[in-house]
Amino acid sequence: MASTDITSDRKRPGGAAAGPVDDAKPDDLAGLEAGLDALDAVQIRRTPVREVLLRKVLPPAVAVALVLVVWELLVRAQVTEVYKLPPPSAVWDSAREMWLKGTLLEVVWTSVSRGLLGFLLAVAIGTPLGLLVARVKLVRAAIGPILSGLQSLPSVAWVAPAVIWLGLNDRMMFAVILLGAVPSIANGLVSGVDQVPPLFLRAGRTLGATGIRGTWHIVLPAALPGYLAGLKQGWAFSWRSLMAAEIIASSPELGLGLGQLLENGRSNFDMPGVFLSILLILFVGIAIDLLIFSPLERWVLRSRGLLVKN
Repeated sequence: MASTDITSDRKRPGGAAAGPVDDAKPDDLAGLEAGLDALDAVQIRRTPVREVLLRKVLPPAVAVALVLVVWELLVRAQVTEVYKLPPPSAVWDSAREMWLKGTLLEVVWTSVSRGLLGFLLAVAIGTPLGLLVARVKLVRAAIGPILSGLQSLPSVAWVAPAVIWLGLNDRMMFAVILLGAVPSIANGLVSGVDQVPPLFLRAGRTLGATGIRGTWHIVLPAALPGYLAGLKQGWAFSWRSLMAAEIIASSPELGLGLGQLLENGRSNFDMPGVFLSILLILFVGIAIDLLIFSPLERWVLRSRGLLVKN
């Protein structure tokens, strides 16, 4: 009888054995919810200035200093003639001379303005083209291989026909930039659209987001990481295409850009000027990435919970 009472007591909802289990369930659920909330929560804090300097400013500064030291050591060791490898001080003197003449910023702005305007035109053309290729199977079958082939074609190959077709003017420069950058932007968007989960598209259609609305509200936001990668590559192609065009095509009507400055240094055997041109081209590329694309990339990562806010 005693055993029967114990068994029945365990089975009763209000029995002594069932009571502690039922009482523990709400506490367990509360703890589980608190743990999940802690995982989802993003720790927001302001990064101290000292930490920013140590993590983001000091490493590139040390790298630049090491390059300059190695450069100076190679010059002092006389690994080659001075006219082939000038010391950093000679390059600095060349930059200072251009600055005092007031031509340094003018040369940089001539190339930067062309590059940015050509890149914006490439975005305006490459974005709808990429969407068309990604969403229409017939267009992808017809144009997709051509875009891939154009992306692998060196931009310098377009300079000669562009000069013949359009002459030595800014239109020729923009044509070379577009032919180099549009395929990269379009292919980047196509890759991003291909990586959109089908569940997102079905959910969008269920909610009525079809056609242009579905493209704007579902496809483009989901494809944003791949699209941003295509934009970065498109800018790289734009800048390289412009430099190739400025080096090959020279005319007083075009003004003096960084590519032409590099070519003038080569023609005049001015190695400090050549090294200065190379450093300025490199500096512009790094500056555009740090000022435009890196903030965009961080924003995309934060919006997807992949980067902790500081």
